[in-house]
Amino acid sequence: MALTQDSPPHPLTDLPGADLVLAGLDALQTLAEGKGGAFSQEALLVAIGARRLRAAGLTVPEAPGCPAQPELALYQAIAETTTDAHSRYNALIRRLVSFERALEARSRQIALATPTALN
Repeated sequence: MALTQDSPPHPLTDLPGADLVLAGLDALQTLAEGKGGAFSQEALLVAIGARRLRAAGLTVPEAPGCPAQPELALYQAIAETTTDAHSRYNALIRRLVSFERALEARSRQIALATPTALN
């Protein structure tokens, strides 16, 4: 799912926070495939929102070794890189929620535009 200059745009790149979510999905996919690596901040962010993202129709890989409490793991990872972990954590969560809401709205629009078979 990695984007290059030659790649066509991903259908979700126009949603707010897509850069973080797409990076997190890539990281989780790499971990799920056993290609090594650690849980990045983006991967932990997607793990936090996995249930809601899946409910909105997004495929979120199951990565072995995912922390039972990704919220705490994300906060700790942020705290290792900045002195203002609280603000950074809240900013990331706000971006995740914005993405989730936009994805849910898009999913509803698609569902409304899709004709259903009458029985």
